[in-house]
Amino acid sequence: MTDMEYTYLGDTGLEVSRLCLGCMNFGSSAEWMMNDRQASLDLLDSALDAGINFLDTANAYSRGESEEIVGEAIAERDREELAIATKVYFPMGDGPNKSGLSRKHIIDQAHASLDRLGTDYIDLYQIHRWDDGVPIEETLSALDHLVEEGLVRYVGASTMSSYQFTKALYTADVENLERFACMQPEYNAVDRHEEANLLPVCEGEGVGVVPWSPLAGGFLTGKYERDAEVPAGTRANSDEYTSNRFTDENWAVLDAIRAIADEKGATPGAGVAR
Repeated sequence: MTDMEYTYLGDTGLEVSRLCLGCMNFGSSAEWMMNDRQASLDLLDSALDAGINFLDTANAYSRGESEEIVGEAIAERDREELAIATKVYFPMGDGPNKSGLSRKHIIDQAHASLDRLGTDYIDLYQIHRWDDGVPIEETLSALDHLVEEGLVRYVGASTMSSYQFTKALYTADVENLERFACMQPEYNAVDRHEEANLLPVCEGEGVGVVPWSPLAGGFLTGKYERDAEVPAGTRANSDEYTSNRFTDENWAVLDAIRAIADEKGATPGAGVAR
């Protein structure tokens, strides 16, 4: 037994650890990723041993490499205890029907993800973005089909406007299609824009929230210092999206988090995760 706490995902009966392990770093498509399969497997083993049963990956993470690593890590684990999440939308090739949220692409990629993960079903299948080129009815119908076929247990979404998400929920209700059980918005102590966008919708509709970038790309771990050179090998060293967080306002937030963490005898990252 571990000290891990568990909760339900939104209004569903799916039990997930309060800490979800994001698996974007398991791969080699960017300089700041782990680029080390064995180290990735070791990290996954440590997380699973600590009681984390909720793993979140995507087909587009290093074009399937992350899913393959996750699949290897869970191969000898009790599958019934795990909640494996993956996503669909971003390009998986250069030709037609290789991206987006068409019925064809969603179903094709669900089967491809199942093969890479080495499992018979996906616990949580999420649309990675909104697709302006495909009617939401077609997308929801494809997801509903996967649930009916037993290949997917729950469906979720990520990163869109509150209008788009509300439209999707309303359409699912009206058309009697599978409803999104959770939303993945960007949300952390320095990126709080979703407090005026998606979070009120989630609260009002009983939708679970699984924030992406809860540590702001590592900024909130305390690994960076104001006015200091960015350490080599860190994400901010090669990722402009992360380095753009180095603002006076955000440094003030990090200072406050560090002070609280010091009082608790914890690291800034651990304090944020709680």
